[in-house]
Amino acid sequence: MAGLELVSSSRCFDGEVRKYRHASSATGCAMTFNIFLPDCAIAGTEKVPVLLFLSGLTCTEDNMVTKGGALPHLSRERIALVAPDTSPRGAGVAGEDADWELGTGASFYVDATQEPWKANYQMTSYVQSELQQLVADNFSVNASHISIFGHSMGGHGALVLALRNPGHYQSVSAFAPICHPSTTDWGKKQFHAYLGPDTETWAAYDATELAGRYDGPPLHILVDQGGDDQFYASKQLQPGDFAAAAANNKLHIQLTMRIPPGYDHSYWFVQSFMEDHISFHAKRLRP
Repeated sequence: MAGLELVSSSRCFDGEVRKYRHASSATGCAMTFNIFLPDCAIAGTEKVPVLLFLSGLTCTEDNMVTKGGALPHLSRERIALVAPDTSPRGAGVAGEDADWELGTGASFYVDATQEPWKANYQMTSYVQSELQQLVADNFSVNASHISIFGHSMGGHGALVLALRNPGHYQSVSAFAPICHPSTTDWGKKQFHAYLGPDTETWAAYDATELAGRYDGPPLHILVDQGGDDQFYASKQLQPGDFAAAAANNKLHIQLTMRIPPGYDHSYWFVQSFMEDHISFHAKRLRP
């Protein structure tokens, strides 16, 4: 596989979880991602649909595959999973490891325009273009059948990428996403650093703002938000704002939002509802 270095491979649920490293032209450094391939994709007997998962603050490409509980459901549905890292690592950007909310593990999946971030923190371009092309070129997947989901910062990224690219994804879902980052501490801080002070620029990476303006093909969205999530209580996530924007755009957005009581922000919550999310996407990826 040209340009891909196999780091590890482990058999799991009638398939394999593989970790790859590659030199990224988008981020200007080495990037890693995990991919789960069901046996039919490994054998090349079927081009399978793809689910792309974006993880949250401080996470890596490993959190989803080790804690998310997705693999048996993906195997049953014969769907490949791609889980990239959450940011460039070791790019040598000044201050990238000084604050857990900014820099390493905290890219917010934007294409940065400000120094010192703009040379490397091009995560929208990496995830939307470079990574997906690598997967399409090197694995037995159907690149035209792709959906996206994520958790927290990654839920924000999934919603934004789906809303910014009408018709590209068959569906999108999120666990406890940061829904209105332009109005919260988780967003204002990062957007100012990565994108500068112009709030109109921020709107291009804000799911609530994008939902209000979206006029593409009907987009199916599932959001689960734990009712006892501490970040929900502190109003960092603002799912109500997103629900209101979607409700005002029912012609184009079909949103199901659930707030199950008792669940927090952790992967215990994520894995509790993972089967629902895989089934939600499978219905759109395998109609």
